[in-house]
Amino acid sequence: MPYFGWDEEHLSVVRNSIQKFCEKELTREYVRWMDENCDFPPDEIWKKLADFGLFSMEAGVSPYEQIVVQEELATASVAVAISIGASIRFGQGFIGFLGNEDQKKEFLPKLEQGEVKMCMALTEPGGGTDILGGLRTTAVEDGNDYVLNGQKIFATGAHVADYLVVIAITDKNAADKKESWSIFLVDAKTPGITIRKIPKLGIHACGTAEIFLEDVRVPKENLLGPKNLAFGFLVGGKTQAKAIAALFSSRKGSGDSAGTDAGGGSFTQALTILNMERVSTALLSLGIANAAYRDAFNYALEREAFGKPIGQFQIIQNYLVEMAIQIENARNLIYGTVALSMMGKPNAIQAQMSKIVAARASEYCSIKGMEILGGYGFTMEYDMQRHFRDYKQMVFAPITDEMAINVIARMLGLPKSY
Repeated sequence: MPYFGWDEEHLSVVRNSIQKFCEKELTREYVRWMDENCDFPPDEIWKKLADFGLFSMEAGVSPYEQIVVQEELATASVAVAISIGASIRFGQGFIGFLGNEDQKKEFLPKLEQGEVKMCMALTEPGGGTDILGGLRTTAVEDGNDYVLNGQKIFATGAHVADYLVVIAITDKNAADKKESWSIFLVDAKTPGITIRKIPKLGIHACGTAEIFLEDVRVPKENLLGPKNLAFGFLVGGKTQAKAIAALFSSRKGSGDSAGTDAGGGSFTQALTILNMERVSTALLSLGIANAAYRDAFNYALEREAFGKPIGQFQIIQNYLVEMAIQIENARNLIYGTVALSMMGKPNAIQAQMSKIVAARASEYCSIKGMEILGGYGFTMEYDMQRHFRDYKQMVFAPITDEMAINVIARMLGLPKSY
């Protein structure tokens, strides 16, 4: 289906290119091996991903190309796709839009080459969905440093990150909590940082971790963007305009641009960082749904019962067609959200909807895929069990479907329910 600025011929070339890469480098056997043996993609595949140009797609590449590539990567390996998003895309998004010229020159080339890994440290044990009310980590000025204290949890890729993008409170007495957060780029080797990997059910090849910050000293120059206005960049809303105005004001006369160069881009600006995360998560869900549907479809044509392929039975056809419908709905909503952002139109509602619809598609395809495969689906010799384990994270991360619905209700004009 064509969208605003859509180039079908070019994007078909992009899709075919990334599919061939995945067929060669992310084979079923290799992805299965990573799931069983790794907590992050090994250096050998990380270098191949970088050499293929997958870490430099923020610069000079259309948003459609980005999401086509993300979808195909997630179909081949959701663990690899989420690793890139957490370690590279977040770093590029934060530094490309909020970083000063020195930070951009130092880190963006290294991110593009895969030489540096980063992770976002936002969620806290008492926060989760209630990030505004649950954030407790503080950053207190002390001479030329900020001193950070607090605890973060579910920080994807923190155990392999070279730098942590930490969100902390810099104004405990702010009249509006939305104007009390700041963003810091923290060297993961800084004294006072302890990182503990958390075992989890699915997406084994991209681990998550808990971070403890105890009197961690961070140079003032490692502040990303204006002090106290991080919420506007992360979430948007009424504080976004103030945050962006402050960012531009701080750069007047410096020759620096606010996110219009490599790593920033209009796509990042239009979606805000957490809305961008919703779309990226939706693409991960779409990849899981694609993979589950593909495996179930092929099995239905090969497996015979009562003298014919089980794909000839109506109930199996019903399952497969419903899978295809949900996948198409999710893809259209995701791509439509990106089209809105490219046109400079509001898209926050659609970003939340994309997350929900795609998560439900991954759930349906994985569950029905397990049923179609029957006993084989329950064995570790088939990949359907991995799709079944992996999809569950998409339903509640980075925000639960229920909370996303509450957010949409508020955006539509209903009274706030939380």
